[in-house]
Amino acid sequence: EQCASIVSLQEIMHYLSALIYRQNVLIGGDSSSTTTDSASPVPNSYESLEGGGYSDLAAPPAGVPAKQAPPFGYNYPTMHPAYQQNPVCKMAVFLSSALGGLGGVSELEAETLRPVNLLQERNILPPKRAPPPEPNLSNDLRKVNCSPDTFRCTLTNIPQTQALLNKARLPLGLLLHPFRDLTQLPVITSNTIVRCRSCRTYINPFVSFLDQRRWKCNLCYRVNDVPDEFMYNPVTRSYGEPHKRPEVQNSTVEFIASSDYMLRPPQPAVYLFLLDVSHNAVESGYLNVFCQSLLDNLEKLPGDTRTHIGFVTFDSTVHFYNLQEGLSQPQMLVVSDIDGNHLVKDLLNALPGMFTHTRETQSALGPALQAAYKLMSPTGGRVTVFQTQLPTLGAGLLQSREDPNLRSSTKNVLHLGPATDFYKKLALDCSGQQIGVDLFLLSSQYSDLASLACVSKYSAGSVFYYPSFHHIHNTAQKQKFQKDLQRYLTRKIGFEAVMRIRCTKGLSIHTFHGNFFVRSTDLLSLANVNPDSGFAVQMSIEESLADTSLACFQAALLYTSSKGKRRIRVHTLCLPVVSQLSEVFAGADIQAISCLLANMAIDRSISSSLSDARDALVNAVVDCLTAYRANGSNIQPSGLIAPAALRLFPLYVLALLKQKALRTGTSTRLDERVFSMCELKSQPLQQIMRMVHPDLYRIDNMTEQAALHLNDSVIPQPPLLQLTAEKLTREGAFLLDCGSVMYLWVGKCCNETFIRDVLGFQNYASLPSNMTEIPELQTTYSERTRAFISWLLESRTFLPAFHVVKDDASTKTSFFQHLVEDRTESAFSYYEFLLHIQQQMSK
Repeated sequence: EQCASIVSLQEIMHYLSALIYRQNVLIGGDSSSTTTDSASPVPNSYESLEGGGYSDLAAPPAGVPAKQAPPFGYNYPTMHPAYQQNPVCKMAVFLSSALGGLGGVSELEAETLRPVNLLQERNILPPKRAPPPEPNLSNDLRKVNCSPDTFRCTLTNIPQTQALLNKARLPLGLLLHPFRDLTQLPVITSNTIVRCRSCRTYINPFVSFLDQRRWKCNLCYRVNDVPDEFMYNPVTRSYGEPHKRPEVQNSTVEFIASSDYMLRPPQPAVYLFLLDVSHNAVESGYLNVFCQSLLDNLEKLPGDTRTHIGFVTFDSTVHFYNLQEGLSQPQMLVVSDIDGNHLVKDLLNALPGMFTHTRETQSALGPALQAAYKLMSPTGGRVTVFQTQLPTLGAGLLQSREDPNLRSSTKNVLHLGPATDFYKKLALDCSGQQIGVDLFLLSSQYSDLASLACVSKYSAGSVFYYPSFHHIHNTAQKQKFQKDLQRYLTRKIGFEAVMRIRCTKGLSIHTFHGNFFVRSTDLLSLANVNPDSGFAVQMSIEESLADTSLACFQAALLYTSSKGKRRIRVHTLCLPVVSQLSEVFAGADIQAISCLLANMAIDRSISSSLSDARDALVNAVVDCLTAYRANGSNIQPSGLIAPAALRLFPLYVLALLKQKALRTGTSTRLDERVFSMCELKSQPLQQIMRMVHPDLYRIDNMTEQAALHLNDSVIPQPPLLQLTAEKLTREGAFLLDCGSVMYLWVGKCCNETFIRDVLGFQNYASLPSNMTEIPELQTTYSERTRAFISWLLESRTFLPAFHVVKDDASTKTSFFQHLVEDRTESAFSYYEFLLHIQQQMSK
């Protein structure tokens, strides 16, 4: 039989020594280090590999307390240029002088300071998503600056001093999407990678050339020599123009790294799949979906001829599979190289049927993960775990901690942190051996995601969650799982990666957010890096920046590609330094600020309490608007006044308070709350903003007026609507785009032409209540609607679940909970929230 025997782990390990890819791994120290405290679990030679920062940024000596991050409820606000192109009013000019003078500021910047009475101006949403603020730089610098899709700062005008930052009550931080998919990426294969000899910054468009032979670092200001090789420009094939080389013309570049950037030969792509095959798992049907998806995408897995793939299944015991060349059929043992594709395919075809009649209800997830760690340690790679219930046996077993009666509590929510450190310790061990762990949780019951997610959080993995997954009874979740697997299996991957963020001397980074392990004060360990993960950092101003007009930030990501090449991706962002409070306000990026605050609030809810985190978010708005009022004190005393650039701040914070991660008083399953927290901590900015403040459009009356014309397609551009039921009509159809899910709400009296031509049914009554896709119909209405939805999804890597919601269906509750401007039993409406803010400011 294929499942003939379940052998001991020791026997497996002995057998695998002949099977698994092996290399002499010399990493400059004990390669099996399993340190789990704040010290690095990997030899410190990684520190010298990417090169440290300034010597004074090193870790404090023993006995010296590390600097504490400022408390969360302290200094925040926000703003965004040009949400509305209203004429600049006299009040803005008056305000600019009250705030310290605008000098030669553009009309656009003056508009960002226009006072807005939030209690009177109801329509503050822009008609379409506002672009990020443009830094106030010269055209030459603006052209070569880093894309805001990759690198964003909460303030596009950097305050000269911490005192000025404190006065503005704005948070200073960066949001990064460092490995995102790019259509254009200059790849540089030079033998010499030019870096500052002092702070190790990579040469970039913002350095200055003193002459042909010397360049000045834009971060630490050291003067460096230009190497001979750098004098030749491979693009123009000319000599003597180092300032025209691609490294100095592009703010995002990728270097092919030499052996100087390796601690061992680049590892192969190794993928291990850990599959729950308990009765619960088999009944859900996920195994069929997974096996079919992997069969469909097996040839597209990133890798080369050295790629290895392996499978471990588990219920109350752990089963391994032998896929060695020469066997007629798979045996229960593990890891193959992918050339034995027919065996892998045989196993995938056989797996769903192998456990059909299982009666095993237990889950030994911990022992399965321990086995995976031992299997993968010689090489590193990626472990993908599929789990459908609470682990109940062996190491890492968990008890149910959720009290369903407390799901609607308005008091503090318990058990947001892990019940055991088993999964964190295991993740740190994995990180030390360059193993990333990704978790797919498909469970209708409480599974303690707060504990399980640690295995991905600290190994730079990803977490996916499908509550109430069932391949027959929940088609929307099944379709989402299939789409997610397609992306997950085929997306780019980087192995054995480290990332360091450097900034202009005087600025310092004190807190990191995302999934990683902090290996030293400023080096992030990323056993795997993927193009869908985002990171955030908080910063402070340690020394005055008065001597410089520009501040720069550089992220360097060193990784091994799936083809075994060592590469360094470098992004450099340049922003102006300002001395006036008005300029700080004018340059605030409201979306970046909201995302950074979301990260801080999640940390606060786990380290302190959910109510503390919620209070701190409200205080962020109160502090910001109070600072604005105090520094422009002669403006209208009545009402709730914000500068135009900050007018969406209260709305975004209210939306955050109504997220599953942070809400109270609304029934929220603990695992769903924790998953929402995981998303806020690890997603890129655009995805977070769609989650927090979804986009609502009316789509039954779309016309070609103001439409985009792209590739022979006409793409309507309906305006954004406020997230309130006031904007819904029974005669309309409304699309709500929440990022990972889309709802099409159809009113009871909706135009029958729309229902027939777009949804394919004769009238409202004949619409099914569980429709999860829009059919492809050969009608103008259908083509127009599908073109608009396709355009919305164009830049998405994970496609959303889709639900058609009837006005009278039970599913409409999930639609209405996203209308954040409306009052609920336990939460303010937007207007009530503004009154609450005003009341807090008057205390």
